[in-house]
Amino acid sequence: MWIDEGSVRDAAVDAAARGATVGAVTSKKRHEPTPLDPEVTSEMVDALGQQRGARLAERLAQASEALDRERYQEARRISTSISKETPSVAAVHEVLGLSSYRLGKYKQAASALEVAQELHPNPSLLPILADCHRAQARWSAVDRVWAEIRAASPSHEIMAEGRIVAAGALADQGDLAGAIELMSSTKKSPKVIRDHTLRQWYVLADLYDRVGDPISARQWFTKVAQHDPDYEDVQQRLRSVRR
Repeated sequence: MWIDEGSVRDAAVDAAARGATVGAVTSKKRHEPTPLDPEVTSEMVDALGQQRGARLAERLAQASEALDRERYQEARRISTSISKETPSVAAVHEVLGLSSYRLGKYKQAASALEVAQELHPNPSLLPILADCHRAQARWSAVDRVWAEIRAASPSHEIMAEGRIVAAGALADQGDLAGAIELMSSTKKSPKVIRDHTLRQWYVLADLYDRVGDPISARQWFTKVAQHDPDYEDVQQRLRSVRR
């Protein structure tokens, strides 16, 4: 189904530290609309019959495209309508959950994503679900989903997003030391530096800055800047960190 290629709540800037700015809908990568999976169309036809199922599959494709093009209100409106007739189709709840998330409607997003997960588990949705719980200060739910992510052994990027959200939840609760400890597993440089690597280093640097360790903060902001001098506001952060 649809894959949210944007960072989790602009994870590099927000996930570890800026709890007051819950839900920034920014830094989403642009990409071509993803065609509706034929299996989803078949699922809807099986549930509703050929004519109605095909019609609602077209509507779901429209909702998915709206989501891709950042028309979140439209995507949410269409998928809400479809979900009333197709409560057993996970893809519908995915679109509803993701569009609600992008609109900052975290309770509704969590409910929809949880239904989607029950119907058709998708590890890529778990960091977003965890972040919905974080936005509502549901700390035990964040811990539960973070445990699910670790148990799923997903891709490095999904694991990174989940780790950032989990560390952000600890930071939100004032446990900066715990957040740093959780992010410390990212200190070793992989052979290939990818965007999620830089996001984790940025978060680690931000946490060190917040805890009053400017030397470590500069070290990790510098590592980010060495690989991408224009990454987020890293140059400004380097200038602001006390020498």
